[in-house]
Amino acid sequence: MAVIEALGLRRVYRTFTGAVRRRSLEVEAVKGVDFAVQEGELFGLLGPNGAGKTTTIKMLITLLIPTSGSARVLGLDVVKDAQQVRERIGYVFGGDRGLYERLSAYDNLRYFAELYGVDPRQQKKRIEFLFEMVGLIGREKERVEGYSRGMRQRLHIARGLIHDPPVVFLDEPTIGVDPVGARELRAMISSLIDAGKTVLLTTHYMFEADALCDRIAVIAGGRIIGQGTPQELKGRVADRTVVEIEAYGVDEEAVDRLRSVDGVASVTVEDHDQMQKLLVQSALGAELTPALLSRLGEVKVGRIGAREPTLEDAYVAMVQEEGS
Repeated sequence: MAVIEALGLRRVYRTFTGAVRRRSLEVEAVKGVDFAVQEGELFGLLGPNGAGKTTTIKMLITLLIPTSGSARVLGLDVVKDAQQVRERIGYVFGGDRGLYERLSAYDNLRYFAELYGVDPRQQKKRIEFLFEMVGLIGREKERVEGYSRGMRQRLHIARGLIHDPPVVFLDEPTIGVDPVGARELRAMISSLIDAGKTVLLTTHYMFEADALCDRIAVIAGGRIIGQGTPQELKGRVADRTVVEIEAYGVDEEAVDRLRSVDGVASVTVEDHDQMQKLLVQSALGAELTPALLSRLGEVKVGRIGAREPTLEDAYVAMVQEEGS
């Protein structure tokens, strides 16, 4: 039996549009999502902002009721057995909310330990263990209002683990954290699997999903468009080469001309201040660079290089295939 299971999970929001003539509008945020997470697995939901990741996770942790479909955690229905599910899961989200800033970090954990019904005889030992685990030893007595973003995220993780849940949901846990702090948080997330937890992680950072996850479900527009290990997903574009072209003054016509070159599978554009980086996916071994440069016309070109596809390239290919 899967530890986390989603079957045809769907969520529709009702909102209103128009300043003068207001009319009702239905927004389908999640459109029939299916996936399963096995015991001891670190499973990733990968996708951009607005893809439906947070809505999906909120249904799984009982904060939102699905419009249709079903979901189970540890064999418990998230709607019918909501209270039992809440007792057995931990939830960690990115951002500054969810902590009491005027209290010390220690008092925050003690408060949440009481809320979760942690045995009073075990609270002190549990809290000390968590402070050591998240690297906040020596900072426990400080008020949270003086904590950095990375320290707050560590405390969020400690709070989500205070009752030692077997299943942990992490929603964009490294968002807004500096690179050093994010690296430390990723190492901490990996350690949760070593501690016997089952983890569902949502992220829009491709390299983070690649480094951490045993398996990944790629979500875009509320739909799962691909599932598998990072290596399996990258295998979708393993027969391609990515040509990177730094250019200046690229317009839509130039991009369309690149897409028309025989052998080109996809073209994406990344903006870097005044420079654009063109990422051209083509068949492995295809010597397309001269043809590509000829199609750029008067566009000024800087550095040119070729590399193997990454998980991000596989994601781009899946999204473009889905939209075609």
